[in-house]
Order: sequence, then C-alpha cells, then structure tokens
Amino acid sequence: MGEKISVIGPGTMGTGIAQAFLQSGFDVVLVGRSEESAKKGLDLMNAGISKAIAKGSLKESDRNNMLSRLKVTNKYDAISGSALVIEAVSEILESKISVLRECEKYAKGSLIATNTSSISITLLANSLANPEMFIGMHFFNPVPVMKPVEIITGEKTSQKATELAFKFSEMCDKTPIKVKDYPGFVANSILMPMLNEAILLLEKNVATKEGIDAIVKLGLRHPMGPLELADFIGLDVCLDITNSIYKATKDEKYKPERLLVEMVEQKKLGKKIGEGFYKY
Repeated sequence: MGEKISVIGPGTMGTGIAQAFLQSGFDVVLVGRSEESAKKGLDLMNAGISKAIAKGSLKESDRNNMLSRLKVTNKYDAISGSALVIEAVSEILESKISVLRECEKYAKGSLIATNTSSISITLLANSLANPEMFIGMHFFNPVPVMKPVEIITGEKTSQKATELAFKFSEMCDKTPIKVKDYPGFVANSILMPMLNEAILLLEKNVATKEGIDAIVKLGLRHPMGPLELADFIGLDVCLDITNSIYKATKDEKYKPERLLVEMVEQKKLGKKIGEGFYKY
C-alpha cells in the first residue's frame, strides 16, 4: 500500500490501532515516550497478533509480514511523511496537547487525529497551529475487531480533513460515523452513566457483581456486564473519562462513584493488571 500511518502512545488503544492498520496493509510507526514504553508496545502488538492467530483471523505467516512494516521508536522524527498521525495517549488534556504539538512539529501537512474518548476536539485544536487539519477519530477496544470509529470535527476542522478521516477509516475496514463535538461524544455519553450506576448498585449491595452483570447480559442482551466491561476498559480509563465529561458538563450522572475512585487509588485497575471488580 505504501502509505505510512503513525500512532503515538503504545498502550492498549495505540497498539490496537496500529495493528488494525498493519492488517490493512499500511506501514506503521508506533511511538512511545521512552525506549521502555516502545518495547512494551511491541510486546503488546505481538500479543495482539497472537490472539488474532488463535482466533483464526490471522495466520502465523502474517506476523512477520506485519512486523516487517512496523517501526517502534521513541523518536518523533520517525513520523515525518506520515499520511495520518493518531494520538492515543492517556485521557489527560495537558498530555494530549503536549503530544499533539510534537506531532504538528514533525508531521507538517499530515492529517493529525486524536483518539480521545471524551475531550472536546475544538478545545484541543485551540492549542494547535493548524486546527483545520485536526480531527477526532475515536476507535473502540479491541480495535482490530470493533468496527465503528466516531469521527468528530472541531469548529475549524476542514472538509478535506473530514474526508481523509473517513477514507482512512474505511481503508482500515472500519465504519466511520460522524459525531458532534460533545463531551463523551455518543458512546461514552451513554456508557459512562451506565457504568456509574452499576458501581453504585454494587456499593449499595443491591446485588453482587456477578448478579449485576448477569442481569445486564441476560436481560438487556449485552455481550458483557457493566462491571466486567469496566475491568476490560480499565478502571483508571473509566475514571479519566468520567472526570473529563463531568468537568465539561457538570452533570451529576457523570460524577465518578466513590468506589471507582477508591479502586483506582488502590491500583485495582482491571483486567490489565489482574484485579479490578474481578480477579483475573
């Protein structure tokens, strides 16, 4: 394919986005803030490919082909010449602004996107020199499997940037859906109050965690219960998202429940570290 995509942030979402583009034939640069984080990103990528092979969606022979088109680094100059740069760092405003400014410096003229799940695109764009080439592309976890991408335009996002975001999403075998720049966009505006309510029910001993999840799965036909899903997302990520939406809206339904705050303080962050609402 020849086109280069760069992803900043070698965590769960960043490596998932990188894997999805690799599977679609792109050359990919994955950038971490340090050599150690970059190496962890490569390990996550290999784990993601192994999972896809185990499920039959990839062959073992695909691994070498994909990894031959992947560059993992902690140097921003590697993103120069990218057709698209996607920022996928923690859901913290200051961190995202810092990374996006570096992206602008090294990828002049490229489409720059943020994978933010809750922060205003216009707010982020206000810190950039070229807001017309900046857009939101919110992927869903696990990225190689999940189809939708929320495409969010800021006040100054150009039509060209929007068209490119749709094009790259479709080339990556995703379904792009245009969404208004609203706190939490669509998915998290719906999801976070549900997770908050499930946590409150657990806190008030209305039912066990297993009971809450079973009712939602069996009664509402959700594939995962809310507490299991929160563990899968990461409780720290859930807290960052709810804090971000609550700060923007002042709507009490987004205010993080006390138990969620306490669990994050206790480093019970969910499946990725082996313990959250459940033990893994």
